[in-house]
Amino acid sequence: MERNTIAGPEDTLTAAERQALLALARCAIEAMLAGRPEPRIPSIRAAAWRRGAFVSLHEHGESGDLRGCIGHVSDDRPLGEVIRQVAVSAAQSDPRFPPVTRDELPELRIEISVLSALGRVPASDLSRGALVIGRDGVLVRSGRTQGVLLPQVAAEHGFGPEAFLDAVCRKAGLAPGSWREPETQVFTFTADVFVE
Repeated sequence: MERNTIAGPEDTLTAAERQALLALARCAIEAMLAGRPEPRIPSIRAAAWRRGAFVSLHEHGESGDLRGCIGHVSDDRPLGEVIRQVAVSAAQSDPRFPPVTRDELPELRIEISVLSALGRVPASDLSRGALVIGRDGVLVRSGRTQGVLLPQVAAEHGFGPEAFLDAVCRKAGLAPGSWREPETQVFTFTADVFVE
C-alpha cells in the first residue's frame, strides 16, 4: 500500500524495491530475535541511496495499533543500512513499548517511510501554507533538542498545520507554539510510505 511518493522519477522506488526493503526489515528483526548474523542488504539501486527512513511496526487487526517506530532522519548512510538498523531498533528499542518477541513478530505488519531531503522553512511561511497536511512531515530543532513526525501522523490524527506543528514541538519536549520562536528551526520533508 502506497501513501505518498517522493517527487522525481529517478527517486521513485519500484514495487520490487519496496518489497525488497520490506523483506530486509523483516529479515533483520527475525535474525536479531534468533541470534543470527544480520541479513545481507539486497542488490537494488535504492539500497545505495543516501536517505533517512523510519520503520514502524503495527499490530494486525482493525486498529493496527503502533507497536514500535524508530527512524534515522539524516541522509548520511545508505538506505539499506538504515532500514536494517532501524527495523531492529523499532522492534527492541522504542521506549514506549516492550521489546517484540519471536512469537509476536508474525502478527506484526511492517511499514517503511523513506524520507526526502530536509528543507528548512521559516515560521512565517508555515503560517502561509508552506506546510501541506498529508504530504509533509516535520522536524523541529531547538538547540540540541529535536522532534520528528511523519507525514501520515497529521492525517491519522486529523491535525491542521498549527496543531501538527504544536504536536511535533511537544514530541521534542518544547512548548506548543515554539515553532514560531526565532531559535527554533523547522524542516519539512516528504516520504514514500509503504507497508506489507
